[in-house]
Amino acid sequence: MSDSALMDDTQTADRDFVEFVVKQIVQFPDQVEVTRTIDEMGVLITLKVSKDDMGKIIGKSGQTAKALRILLRIIGSKNNARVNLKIVEPSEIA
Repeated sequence: MSDSALMDDTQTADRDFVEFVVKQIVQFPDQVEVTRTIDEMGVLITLKVSKDDMGKIIGKSGQTAKALRILLRIIGSKNNARVNLKIVEPSEIA
């Protein structure tokens, strides 16, 4: 495996992790969208799910979302990157 292929794998590991875990939790996995952007604050993972699945992603008192963020922080520290998770509210208009 070349160095660039290895870098691509480690750079998208956080996005792939979120996508895999969320698709296992939600009722509508085909509506899950995960994007990864990099800015001066670090890596931002943006998550969009169906309106019906928002409660499952956030969890009771936000515990599921908090757990996802903690696991992302661990993955980020492994790759020397600050990783944040943003859960986007689904629009009322479908």
